[in-house]
Amino acid sequence: MNAVSSSPLRTLLTTALCAGLLACNAGIASSKPVALPDPKADLPLAAAKSSATAVFAGGCFWGVEAVFEHVKGVRQVSSGYVGGSAGDANYRAVGGGSSGHAESVKVIYDPSQVSYGQLLKVFFSVAHDPTQLNRQGPDRGTQYRSAIFYGDPQQQKIANAYLAQLGAAKAFPAPIVTQLTPLKAFYPAEAYHQDYARLHPNDPYIVYNDAPKVVALKQQFPALYRPEPIAVSVR
Repeated sequence: MNAVSSSPLRTLLTTALCAGLLACNAGIASSKPVALPDPKADLPLAAAKSSATAVFAGGCFWGVEAVFEHVKGVRQVSSGYVGGSAGDANYRAVGGGSSGHAESVKVIYDPSQVSYGQLLKVFFSVAHDPTQLNRQGPDRGTQYRSAIFYGDPQQQKIANAYLAQLGAAKAFPAPIVTQLTPLKAFYPAEAYHQDYARLHPNDPYIVYNDAPKVVALKQQFPALYRPEPIAVSVR
């Protein structure tokens, strides 16, 4: 997952290649999102506005960030690194698989508008495929693993219950491999990774891998979908 060169010729060639892939694989791209049940264990919407944080890992953070930027009630989304033993993280170390971190997104949301359980449903339904072990789409490695990093016992309980609910319902054709791990530290990614899909909508990687996720969000979650993504990120 690397930023596409701004060379006009490279842009033309990669865009043409992407168009061909989209034409050949439109059915594959559109079949990935899964309609899932609401979490049986969840908190009711809060009575007053406040702020809460959820952290998810599901492959390249560009696409996961793009999805949550379109969710109503979400105030800020930032890409970063979580889950490794190293006391810091950067793209080179994480991309090489040596740090143990996963590409992740930190979602700051208003629990009076959207619940943690609803965010989990979005995460499992359209943001990524939770049955892919240490990979997601074209990206391979433990840094692209599926994981939920819970910030407190309540988040742990809700996430664990939803994982059990989806497993019992056989909601996916293969076993869910999503890890449930306590959140220790979130390291923001480099500035050029923040808001990447919003700022580079014509990047072939975004067009093929991530734009369909936002389309699926609009189709499956019309009440939660926000047409204009939030344009706030951590620098």
